[in-house]
Amino acid sequence: MPRTIDLPPVWLLAFLALAWTQARHFPMGLSFGPVWADLLGGLLVGGGVLIAAVALTEMRRQRTTFMPHAEADRLVTSGIFRFSRNPIYLGDAMILTGLILYWDAVPSLVLLPVFVWVLEKRFIVPEEARLRRKFVAEFRKYEQQTRRWL
Repeated sequence: MPRTIDLPPVWLLAFLALAWTQARHFPMGLSFGPVWADLLGGLLVGGGVLIAAVALTEMRRQRTTFMPHAEADRLVTSGIFRFSRNPIYLGDAMILTGLILYWDAVPSLVLLPVFVWVLEKRFIVPEEARLRRKFVAEFRKYEQQTRRWL
């Protein structure tokens, strides 16, 4: 897959399109229920966008790339990166979950672990391998102190 389209937002859009299609055309009579799913969905989407924005801001502040296939100039361990090694991907997963709830797309919940698996295999594992090679001791310490997701 060309690197120009092999990006997490493209994968997120593809999974969102699948969930939306399922919700609109194949509801299967399943439902999360009334207002709480809309509220929780909205909170997850808003929280996901906020987490991703804060992480991107921290990466820009540290003057390193946020592109997943690029070589990092610095290992960012400050700000939101103290709590998660992958806050942008965490935000993406929250957005997917929130919209699945909001759209009342119950069967699409199976997409969430698949989406996380895609992120791990296509982006997180290769990124961490590059960081491990470039920032050997510093990354080892960071990896031991900070969880991959939460």
